[in-house]
Amino acid sequence: MLELRDVHVHYGHVHALKGVNIEVHPGEIVTLIGANGAGKSTLMTSIFSSPRVSKGGIYFEGEEVSRLSPHLVARRGISLSPEGRRIFPRMSVMENLQMGASHSDPANWECDLKRIFDTFPILGERQNQRAGTLSGGEQQMLAIGRALLSRPRLLLLDEPSLGLAPIYIRKIFDVIAELNREHSMTILLVEQNAHHALRLAHRAYVLQHGEVVLSGTGKELLDSAEVRAAYLAGEH
Repeated sequence: MLELRDVHVHYGHVHALKGVNIEVHPGEIVTLIGANGAGKSTLMTSIFSSPRVSKGGIYFEGEEVSRLSPHLVARRGISLSPEGRRIFPRMSVMENLQMGASHSDPANWECDLKRIFDTFPILGERQNQRAGTLSGGEQQMLAIGRALLSRPRLLLLDEPSLGLAPIYIRKIFDVIAELNREHSMTILLVEQNAHHALRLAHRAYVLQHGEVVLSGTGKELLDSAEVRAAYLAGEH
């Protein structure tokens, strides 16, 4: 479904991604782990041509998308819940959700909104509240709900558990598992909580200094002594 072939990305003189090759197959959860500064978020945003790939290509369902404008990538069926959530704090919860549905058929709105409120009941209760007054966990639910309202075939989740209390982390990972299990949603997940991410993932990649240094099934990497020492020390 998604393939990155020898992808290089530069920020000026900084070589952020160095020949990255990654595949995401339909119906999979694929997770990408690595330290801060490894290039994980750069990889996610490069799928939306921001920044643009300097060498190599990104392909979605066989079509190269790395030269398309971000809104055209979204229309192909890819949606991103970005690191830091990036909600519109002065807008209401409902207005934020409406922004997510801007590329969808209006006929699906009521059905899709009900599904979001069933998944995240707190959003239904607070739909008229300013998004900036929600807790961090509630804002993350809003960011994911907004991404889902575009009816993506591929959902990109960038650090969905970052900075959240344990109760919200459990909820977010439960929702990710449910989306994949019940709706066969294909998900590419960037996550610093390596233990949770690898338990959830069908396959995983380790990114280090802009390069893929390890790959395998989630279980294989979870059982890897190298991964445990580098990314799982102290995690439960």
